Amino acid sequence: MPNTPVLTFLLTTLEAGATLAFALSGLLEAARKRLDPVGVCMVAGLAAFGGGTLRDVLLDRRPFFWVEHASWLWALLALCAAAMMFMRSSHFAPTERAMQWPDAVGLGLFSASGTQLALAQGQPAIVAVLMGVVTAVFGGVLRDIVCNEIPSAFRDHRPYAVCAFAGGWVLVGAQWLGLADGAGLLLGVLTATGLRVLTIVTDFRLPQWSSGSPPR
Repeated sequence: MPNTPVLTFLLTTLEAGATLAFALSGLLEAARKRLDPVGVCMVAGLAAFGGGTLRDVLLDRRPFFWVEHASWLWALLALCAAAMMFMRSSHFAPTERAMQWPDAVGLGLFSASGTQLALAQGQPAIVAVLMGVVTAVFGGVLRDIVCNEIPSAFRDHRPYAVCAFAGGWVLVGAQWLGLADGAGLLLGVLTATGLRVLTIVTDFRLPQWSSGSPPR
C-alpha cells in the first residue's frame, strides 16, 4: 500500500511530535545524571531517534527518518542547549511528573507511525505491530542503558510496551475494516495513549516475576 501525500504528512507530523516528547525524557535523565553537553545531546538523541532508527534498520528503510528530516537534529541541539542554560535541579521533579503526559502521547504517536510504515511496506500484521512497539519503546531502552539504569519500560510494571502493542492492533483492525488511513492512525494513537494515561491515573501494574526467592 503506497503512501499518499496526505498519509506521508500525517506520519511526519506524528514522528515529529513523538521525537520531541522522547527528546525531553532523554534530557531529564541526562540532567539527573549530571552529564556534560556531549552526554546530554547523546542521551536525548538516543531517546528521540533510537526506536525509529532500529525500525528503519529492520525494515531496510533508507534514508533513516532523522536523515530525511535533518532539521530535527538542529532542533534537538537547540533544545539541549536551552535546557542546559535554563533548567535547574528544582525543575526536575515537576518536569518529570509533567512529562508523563507527553511521553504517553509520544508512545501513541510512535507506535502508530511505526506500525503504519511497516504496513505500507507490505509487512504481515504481527510484524507491523511489533515494528510499532520497537519504534515506541526502544529509544527509552537505549536512554536508560546508556545511563546505567534498568530500562523503565521493563521495571516500573505499569504497562508501556503493552499499550503500544494494543494501539498497533487497533490500527491494523481499522485498515482491515476499510477505514481511511488518517482515521486508523488516529485510533491507534488514541488507543495506545489512552491506555498509558489510564495506567498512570489508576497506577495499574503488571504482576512481577515471582520465583520464590527475594530479588537481587
